[in-house]
Amino acid sequence: MSALQPHTSLSSSLPSARGPARLSSAQKAAIIVRFLLKEGADVPLERLSDDSQRTLTEAIGGMGFINRETLADVLAEFAREIEAMGLVFPAGLAEALHSLEGRISPQTAARLRKEAGVRQIGDPWERIRALELDKLLPLLEQESTEVAAVLLSKLPVAKAAELLGKLPGPEARKISYAVSLTGQVTPDAVDRIGLSLAAQFEHEPLRAFEDDPVERLGAILNIANSEMRDSLLAGLAEEDKAFGQRLKKAIFTFVHIPARVGPVDVPKLIRDVDPETMLIALAFAVKSGDESLHGTAEFILTNISKRMAEGLREEIAEKASIKAKDGETAMNAVIASIGNLQAAGELTLIVEDEEEDED
Repeated sequence: MSALQPHTSLSSSLPSARGPARLSSAQKAAIIVRFLLKEGADVPLERLSDDSQRTLTEAIGGMGFINRETLADVLAEFAREIEAMGLVFPAGLAEALHSLEGRISPQTAARLRKEAGVRQIGDPWERIRALELDKLLPLLEQESTEVAAVLLSKLPVAKAAELLGKLPGPEARKISYAVSLTGQVTPDAVDRIGLSLAAQFEHEPLRAFEDDPVERLGAILNIANSEMRDSLLAGLAEEDKAFGQRLKKAIFTFVHIPARVGPVDVPKLIRDVDPETMLIALAFAVKSGDESLHGTAEFILTNISKRMAEGLREEIAEKASIKAKDGETAMNAVIASIGNLQAAGELTLIVEDEEEDED
């Protein structure tokens, strides 16, 4: 709606009155806004300047009644103005950067913001509400009780309750009581608090990689051959025991299937994996002499239909010996299929208990 762009003054948002209506630009804008709101449209009036919001509100309050002919004239005039537009560009560098988010590099965007002094924060509370609990918790713990109470009040109820439950009892009670005192807090104060809190995350250094190092290396080792994987894990455990333990928990290979995949999901896995690939993986696991691999094969065969399992067992018995490289490749394909099913929401991995390894 061009008439209500934040960089356009309300008084010039529509052409001079034409026809029998003889309305001012502000009155025409009031008619359009009233009509759109009545039709259920979401009109972002908060993006207008304070003066424009005041002028619009006063115009709406003073309109009273207009006839159908006047309404039709104003809407037709507004429609002509919209149709005459070619493109509407963002208002200022901040909105331009927002519209190009994901299309220009984070480094370029950060440099432009810094050089122009443009804040990345739009609605600060929108950004704060999107934060994970592990980032919100330090805010509650570090800020004053009054600020923490405002923060808690601006979060979705379920998220606020979960966050409150992570605090020690005395601290949780103190903040809860402070929430009861927020009735007199002004909107300006809430906005300033939001800007202050969100600014703490605005200048976080850019990260080259989004994933945690453990997740990245774990994904690589998941499809590496077992000899290389075991050697690297042993070496990393000597270099950094804590990192090695975290990495060991992040790795998910063929032998982990019985502990991480539910029996009811095994048929989905069988359907998703190429039949020949699954046969090679099972045959290699059964004939490898490795009890863990053999146990995984038995887990899969036990949790599919009896007829299919019997057929696979016969084919496995008839299968010639399989090279380790081919077996590893087939088992990795099964693991990749599990990842795809999980990403598609068709399979949920069982979360293992997180216990520290003891020497």
